Amino acid sequence: MTADRTEGPLDRLGLLLAWHGRISDAWIRRALSTTGLTPRHAMTLMHLGTDPMSQQSLVDKLDVDPSVLVAILNDLEGGELVHRRRDPADRRRHIVEITPEGLLTLGTLETALTKVESELFADLSQQERTTLRDLLNRVASTPSDYEC
Repeated sequence: MTADRTEGPLDRLGLLLAWHGRISDAWIRRALSTTGLTPRHAMTLMHLGTDPMSQQSLVDKLDVDPSVLVAILNDLEGGELVHRRRDPADRRRHIVEITPEGLLTLGTLETALTKVESELFADLSQQERTTLRDLLNRVASTPSDYEC
């Protein structure tokens, strides 16, 4: 290490993202606790909020193993927030749709998330929030062959 090095740990983008991610995760989990949902449950309901979709489409959108999605859907179905049915056009395929109770819960979680985001990003303008969203969408978030 050289004497003129001035970078601290929070000058490292990966560490800074992890640090703020941990904080954001804690705030979001606390806000969602009123609904009994986890962030994965919330993401699933949000994807289903507009239209029903196949289980495989949800696997792709959430980027989870199919067995993980089954567990998420079991939880949501147990709470009567979603319903699974066979696709009449292809009996091997399951269609997942949000229930009326799920739509009410979705409204509650949207309100909770809006409040958290307002607090988290209070010091950012709307344009800065848009830029941050665009940049984060470009950050690689799937595992590579890199080994620590």
